[in-house]
Amino acid sequence: MALWLLLLMLASLVKMFTFPEATNTAHTKLLTTKQDLSVVTVCLRSFTDLRRGHAIFSLATSLASNDFLIFKLDASDLFDLWQLNTWNAICSTWDATSGIIQLWVNGKPSSRKFVSSGFNISEPMSIVLGQEQDSYGGEFDINQSFIGMISDVHMWDYTMSSCEIQKYSDELSFTLGNVLNWNALDFQITGRVLIEDKQYRYC
Repeated sequence: MALWLLLLMLASLVKMFTFPEATNTAHTKLLTTKQDLSVVTVCLRSFTDLRRGHAIFSLATSLASNDFLIFKLDASDLFDLWQLNTWNAICSTWDATSGIIQLWVNGKPSSRKFVSSGFNISEPMSIVLGQEQDSYGGEFDINQSFIGMISDVHMWDYTMSSCEIQKYSDELSFTLGNVLNWNALDFQITGRVLIEDKQYRYC
C-alpha cells in the first residue's frame, strides 16, 4: 500500500528524489519488467554541487556491475558543459550491435565512442539511483555516492533520436520511456532519500 501511494504521488505531482547526504547505504531502486535489452536510452535530470566523481545512474546484472553506468568524473573531466547548482538534462544511448555509446548534456552531444558490442543486457537488472553498484545490488562506496536531486527519469529499449533528446532537454513534449517511465515509476527507497516537490528557478 505504501509503495502504491508513492507511485500516485509521483504521477500526480512534479516530484524529485532528494539525496541529502553522503552515504554508502541510501539509494532508490527502480523496478521494471523488461529484462532483455539490446539498445538502451536513459534520460534524467540531476541537480548537485558535487565536484568529486559520483554515480548518477547505475544498472548492474549478475554478470557485470557496470552494464550501463552514467558516472560523472571529477570537476576536471571533459564534460565542462555540466553545470553546478542547476538542473542538468542528461541522456545516454548504447547499441549492442554497433557498441557505440553517446552522452548528451543539456541537449549537447559528446563524440560517439565504441565501448562494447555483441551482447545484450539479458540478466535480471538492478537499477539504482544515488549509488554506484560494485556488485549486483550493492557494494556501495560513500565516495561515489550522489548528493543532490534527481527527477524525470525515463528509459527506452531503443535509441532515441537527437530530435527527441532535444525535446526532452528543453522540457517539451516527448515520447515517455517504455522501460522506465517517471509518470508511472515503480521504485523502492532505502535509507534517507526524500520525495519532494521539484524546485524551479522561476515560479
